[in-house]
Amino acid sequence: MGVSETDESYQRYRAEDRSLGEIASEVLENASTLIRQEVELAKAEAKDAAGKAGKGVGMFVGAAIAGLLALIALTLMLWWAFAVLIGGEDPALGWSGLIVTVLWLVVAGVLAALGKSELDKIKGLPKTQDTVKKIPNAATGHEEKNR
Repeated sequence: MGVSETDESYQRYRAEDRSLGEIASEVLENASTLIRQEVELAKAEAKDAAGKAGKGVGMFVGAAIAGLLALIALTLMLWWAFAVLIGGEDPALGWSGLIVTVLWLVVAGVLAALGKSELDKIKGLPKTQDTVKKIPNAATGHEEKNR
């Protein structure tokens, strides 16, 4: 498995008059730069994903609070309904409790749907995954295979 005289990378090597130390130094410098760039890309993508997750979780918390308020309203509605059945109170009190309960359930449903939508937008670190796959070709001088 010798190096072919027609190999493009070998031809580039023969055309340049550099020592092995200079070439190794350049390769290490390029690898270091590439690793730093990948780390920065991963940081940026992770920050974006964390922001979206925080927004989605915040909406789920809002949905939980709205659900609790709906439960409180439902409890009040039942309380008033029983009071009307037993003691003859004005029946409008029960209906008003039901209306408040339905309103809170609508709010909870909207917040839950929005929260799920935000969490569904998180797709990991796609750009970092894509560029990390290209490192072997870049390290061997075959960047054209990454296109």
